Amino acid sequence: MSFSSSGCAESEPYALRVIGDSMLPEFEDGVIIVIDPAGEIKDGSYVIAMHDDEYIFRQLRIYDERYYLQPLNDLYDTIEIPGTEQIKGVVSQKSGRRRKDHKRYDL
Repeated sequence: MSFSSSGCAESEPYALRVIGDSMLPEFEDGVIIVIDPAGEIKDGSYVIAMHDDEYIFRQLRIYDERYYLQPLNDLYDTIEIPGTEQIKGVVSQKSGRRRKDHKRYDL
């Protein structure tokens, strides 16, 4: 995933297209997700985070005050991170080709 600099404020929501299968079955390849940089970071949130100088899309899991970026697809590894400072935004919604595929995550 790459990001380009635009005229948007750092706290303004933005959209990304999911590439790959690491977040199946909830997020299919090609679906659009909306990221809220000011969203509430909590256990179970879907997040965009910086890892190894790249952006990564995963589910945040917090166990015993330790932070993990967990894929939904078991073929990928869970990554431990030092804290929430690597999280760049929280997924607030996804948009699919059909209305039934639209879903909010910030409610």
